[in-house]
Amino acid sequence: MREDIPGRANVADTPELAAYYEELAAREMGALWTVANDIEPWFPKPKSVPVIWRWQDVRPFVDRAPGLVRPEDAGRRVVMLVNPGRRDISAAVGLLYTGVQVMDPGECASAHRHMASALRFIMEGSGAYTIVEGERMTLGARDFVLTPNGTWHEHGVAEGGTRSIWQDGLDIPLMNALDANFYAVHPDLHQGETKPVDSSATLWSGGIIQPTELRKNWQKPWSPVLKYAFEPAFEALTRAAKVHEGSPFDGVIMEYVNPLTGGPVMPTIGSSLQLLRPGQHSRAHRHTGSIVYQVARGSGFSIIDGKRYDWSEKDIFVVPSWSLHEHANASESEDACLFSFNDLPVMRALGIYHEEAYTGTPDGRQAIIAG
Repeated sequence: MREDIPGRANVADTPELAAYYEELAAREMGALWTVANDIEPWFPKPKSVPVIWRWQDVRPFVDRAPGLVRPEDAGRRVVMLVNPGRRDISAAVGLLYTGVQVMDPGECASAHRHMASALRFIMEGSGAYTIVEGERMTLGARDFVLTPNGTWHEHGVAEGGTRSIWQDGLDIPLMNALDANFYAVHPDLHQGETKPVDSSATLWSGGIIQPTELRKNWQKPWSPVLKYAFEPAFEALTRAAKVHEGSPFDGVIMEYVNPLTGGPVMPTIGSSLQLLRPGQHSRAHRHTGSIVYQVARGSGFSIIDGKRYDWSEKDIFVVPSWSLHEHANASESEDACLFSFNDLPVMRALGIYHEEAYTGTPDGRQAIIAG
């Protein structure tokens, strides 16, 4: 691809060169010019491909798992969502992992911690809870929960609850790519509860007013809020939609933030909630950084690199880095809402975030590729 341009590798092989390459390989070396056009492409060429996991297809496998595997044996009973372009690693897109976890009433999994940052987005059920660093949090549908890297955490469903299902999101592939992952099981298998239930959300729920002593003493790189309840978040989103035009590419989109910094909730993972008004069809754009979406409410479709993906509630789909994408709400009367998490904090921290609008058509939308 454009290798004939001066300054790019374009070396014709000869018998002497072939022998030279073999001698290099025998000594664990190589010639850069033989791979330069692959390892330094003109633009990002991700291995990941756009893909959608429809809930109607995922749910039967999630429901079968409890009859086959106990959580105490599996550690975590999760159906992973694996990108067909990344079968070399367990990734949903780029260096992000996601899966769907299921637990039944009375079940609990042992506490552990790891270097990977993690989040949960609750899909359904009642009575579920998670305990992070001694704080128990009650979990309702569409609540967003953090388990930051290095924190002890465990999950369960109380007796009297119902089967509970949530989406896990982690940066495990990133940690493994950096050779920086650690994992440990709690020495007592379960941690003690040392804080009031839902205390972090309660302490920081004032929004524009915050606890002074906690502000002064918080030294961790992640948000002091561990649970972001859905209803107040969605209410803020719908209020904003009444006074804010929003993004031409994402509708009205709002980021879950660390209230101390205004930045992402964790150093390596960001998360957002976005609203598409009835009948809205966004313009297309692309950027470095990968995104995992879950449909929180409504139905519609996204066009990713020229292919249409229809979605409805609880479907999960991914947009790889540098893929053109746009979104549309299929309803003319109801809002659609998408939850997402991404690796954009990494892109921005490293100074490699880049974004551009699609200008291939007058309306800024892609033509759909047949097939």
